[in-house]
Amino acid sequence: MRRLCSGPAWLRHGLAVLFAAFAAGTSVAQERVSFPSLDGAGRAPVVLTALWFAAAPSPSPAPAPAIALFHGCGGAFDRRGVLSRRMVEYAALFNRAGFHALVVDSLTPRYETELCTQKAGSRRVTQANRRLDAIGAVAYLAERSDVDPQRIGLVGWSNGGSTVLAATNRRHRDVAGAALQPAFAVAFYPGCEFELRRGYEAVAPLLLLLGEADDWTPAAPCRNLARAAVGVAPELESYPGAHHGFDSDQPVRLRKDVPNGARPGHGVHVGGQPAAWRASQERLLKFLAAH
Repeated sequence: MRRLCSGPAWLRHGLAVLFAAFAAGTSVAQERVSFPSLDGAGRAPVVLTALWFAAAPSPSPAPAPAIALFHGCGGAFDRRGVLSRRMVEYAALFNRAGFHALVVDSLTPRYETELCTQKAGSRRVTQANRRLDAIGAVAYLAERSDVDPQRIGLVGWSNGGSTVLAATNRRHRDVAGAALQPAFAVAFYPGCEFELRRGYEAVAPLLLLLGEADDWTPAAPCRNLARAAVGVAPELESYPGAHHGFDSDQPVRLRKDVPNGARPGHGVHVGGQPAAWRASQERLLKFLAAH
């Protein structure tokens, strides 16, 4: 495992902030906002809700870069209706790195709380819906006076990672026709099969962060997608022994209530791995600094 004290000062600071937040449960000031998805019939688009976390104050009055965060199939909120720990902590990490953070809720406006226990083919909220949410989020952020429209990024986890893949694939007509494309994108352990079958042509630099032991969204299709991609070649990091959700301190457990995965009907493993967690955060911060 790489030591936290290695690397440049900005990286050491970012990692220190992240793990201090994980340890202390740091909360960050937030504001509830809303904006239209591109999803919806005619002049009645779905109106999304989101939580806005402003970047730390800077001596410069210039607009700051921003990241739209896309939750996994479990939704943005926990069972108490509180924003999930993962979303809060990543918003804090991005804020400390100088980015505004927008946590997008794709489920509540569509009267859903989770998708994990629904079979992929029968979900009421699909990747087509969420792709249009992501395009809408970029448009919303670009209109804000405090956001640099040339440095808007997308970051997603699991189902939200698949959203990021779809929203950066030029092979989708709505992505190719968007008024503004994201400047960069990151997908943690996404499902890559659908975009692999469609053919992936990136509109922006993409980083894939994968677990080699992931039996929910396996790494192999993502490696194939990266190899076959047209245009900007995706960057990829995979972590030996890491399961789905490796960027947490939760113990690995078998979820038998999930009907999808590499072996449908047998459940999937979910949980953290310290080495992969730290390495993925270091890689994430380096990627953000480069874009």
